[in-house]
Parts: sequence; C-alpha cells; structure tokens
Amino acid sequence: MGLTAAAATAQFRQILGIRFFIGNADEAIARISGGGLLVVPAAPALKNLADDPAYREALQGADLVITDSAFMVMIWNRLTRDSIRRVSGLKYLSSLLKQPDFYRPGGSFWIMASEESVQRNCSWLRRQGIELAPADRYVAPLYGKTIQDPELLQRINERRPRHIVVCIGGGTQERLGLYLRSELNCKPSIHCIGAAIAFLSGDQVLIPKWADRMYLGWLFRCLSNPFRYMPRYWDARKLYSLMMRYGSSLPDSLKSTPPTGVELATALSAGVASSNDCLPSTSSSS
Repeated sequence: MGLTAAAATAQFRQILGIRFFIGNADEAIARISGGGLLVVPAAPALKNLADDPAYREALQGADLVITDSAFMVMIWNRLTRDSIRRVSGLKYLSSLLKQPDFYRPGGSFWIMASEESVQRNCSWLRRQGIELAPADRYVAPLYGKTIQDPELLQRINERRPRHIVVCIGGGTQERLGLYLRSELNCKPSIHCIGAAIAFLSGDQVLIPKWADRMYLGWLFRCLSNPFRYMPRYWDARKLYSLMMRYGSSLPDSLKSTPPTGVELATALSAGVASSNDCLPSTSSSS
C-alpha cells in the first residue's frame, strides 16, 4: 500500500500551488478517460496566476493539469534539481486522436475560436479520418469574466459526446472547461488543448514535431507573427520571478515591491522540499 501511494505521488508535482501531472500523454489520457477536466496551461497564461482568481480557480479545480509549458519545466528543474518532462499540448492531442471514440459519429464535440478555424480544423480532421457533423462543433463567443453559455450546454447535453475538445485561448478555455464540467448533466472527458490543433491544421503556423520536442514552438509562432506573439512571450518572462518567489506555493496577489532575498530563499527551499517529497528515495534500502 505504501509503495502504491508513493508511486502515485511520484506522478505529480505541486508548482505554484497547482498539482501538475508529470506522466506521459498516454497515461494522462488513461486517467481522464472516465470523464473530467484536463487543462494544458502555457507560460503566457500561467504568469497571471497571482492576479487572475478565476483562472487560478480553474487550474486548481481541474482533474488533471499537464506540463505544457517548457519555460515552467525548465525553471522548476533548475530551481529544484528535479527532472520532470514536458508534455506539450501538441503531443497530447496527437495521442488523444488515436482513441477510437473520435472516429465514431457523435463521439466528440469541438469548441473552436472562429468559423475560419472550424473550416481549417475540420478539413484537417477529415483527412485524418475524423468527420465532424455540424452538430458536433461550436464557435465560442467572446466570453467575459463570468462564463454563461446555455446554448452550448444544451448542444452538448443533447449530443452527449464522450469527449469535448476546447480549442480557444489560454486563460479562457480553462474557465470554460470548469463551467462545462460543473453544469453539464453528462460526464465527458474535457480536453482544453488551446492552439494545438492549429499547429497541425494550418490555422496557425505549422510546428514540426522536432521543434515541439526541442521546446521551440514559441519561436515558430514569433517568427510567423512577431507583432502578435513576441510581446506575449516576452511578457511570459514574469513566470520566472513568480516561481522564484513562490516555488510550490500558491501565489498571493502580487505586490508592487520586488521579492526580498529572504522570500527568494524561502520559495526555493519550499520548491526543493516539495519536489523531494514526490521523488522516489535514493537510499540503499530502496
């Protein structure tokens, strides 16, 4: 029993108060296959964790959070001498689409950002052998701070799919996923994958698998549209100071003053302790 509990614990790390799953994509899919909410937070959204309570609530409320952010993974490993691996949204989606449910009529329901995205993504899915009926896709409106979408709830409750795939912007899709899980009268698996499908369908810049493995997806996006993406990724640098300050702890609202040396040392110590608590023992008795 102790070994089983230790093995289960070793599959997770608490980073900035969020319980991240550190297994591979297939293991994540197996865990969420019975229903629930899986989210794939990226650095540009994670850096808002201290100042966006609705986003923070969505990440804390998710059933599974995977390590899509290469920047977060590199910072964590450097601070704690850990060796967790990144599971990108692109890798996760590629594994997810191997599931037989996606090839059955009505097996999945997709939420996308625009009609143009629907056309490109559905065309790509069709080439993979996945045909989406009009009733199985939905163009999300521009949601405000509070999400209410009775039309979407009705559509999904009528279709009762095994999977819901949310392909809208980070920071919003997680809140939408939590809303759906709370309000639906069925229990599908909800996968908030953001732009992952757009990198395959051509709705955004195509990102080769080798570039994704080498943590270079951000560079391809910046080169494709520097005015849009360079400010976003430059702003994501704030995640570094957030992790330095809070380590494994949930951030409070940020103060205007920079962290003190004591705060930095405390956060780093907390992060190392949290990581070591989750790592298997290296003693000879093991």
